[in-house]
Amino acid sequence: MTEAPESAGPRAPHAPGTPCWVSLMTRAADAAEEFYEAVFDWEFRAGPLGRPVRASVGGREVAVINQLPADAGLSAAWTPYLASDDVDLTAERVRLSGGTVAVGPLDAGENGRVAIAADPSGAVFGFCTAWAHPAPKGARGPGLPAWTELRTVSAVRVTTFYARVFGYEAEPPSAPDHITLRSGGRPVVALRGMGHGLPRALGAHWLPHFEVTDTDATVRQVLDLGGGLLEPAHDGPYGRVATVTDPQGARFGVARRVGTVPRPRG
Repeated sequence: MTEAPESAGPRAPHAPGTPCWVSLMTRAADAAEEFYEAVFDWEFRAGPLGRPVRASVGGREVAVINQLPADAGLSAAWTPYLASDDVDLTAERVRLSGGTVAVGPLDAGENGRVAIAADPSGAVFGFCTAWAHPAPKGARGPGLPAWTELRTVSAVRVTTFYARVFGYEAEPPSAPDHITLRSGGRPVVALRGMGHGLPRALGAHWLPHFEVTDTDATVRQVLDLGGGLLEPAHDGPYGRVATVTDPQGARFGVARRVGTVPRPRG
């Protein structure tokens, strides 16, 4: 694979393509804060205009929660942001590789330069060069991101796109159409091809997973707080995992992690 050109701009503290934080767009931001504070013990700091609100764990920023406009007609959803050495160059690669840049690139103050895009299958993701107080590379602990997984019709079809955009190297598939991508020598994201099992109404989407100390107890707490269960807790090679929704329907995973980045399950 051809080496990516060197950037003259600010450099991200993580290798390109490494998930660095996530953003939640929701119809009830205040209620979402209460929910995620209870589940993950997140602390919140409002922006200059009240929104977006930044979530942190032990002083490490992990997420942003923002309010959807009343007339947006969009569903609540989490969007991952991937590290980039040069957001403008990454945006150009997205376009040349068959994706779409929906927002930006634009300057976002202390968060550096950001953009939001969609891959050829329609899965939405963001990318950025810097942010205020990121969790250190490889940081672990309850409430912190554990890993990020793309759920799409065919992982094989979009692997080339992400490799071109971020310079990923693909590991040999762990199961048919289940692929783990590496950046900087370490696994950072997983691609899971679901074929006809992908919900048609939802389409291709990125699914963030957050670390917890007890997956089963967290699932019970999510349900008690009005959330939903999509995939019951199950044991995998890197921990115990479940897929849930918050009360507004935003999907995310919870995991008692015992390894690094898990390979997608078959």
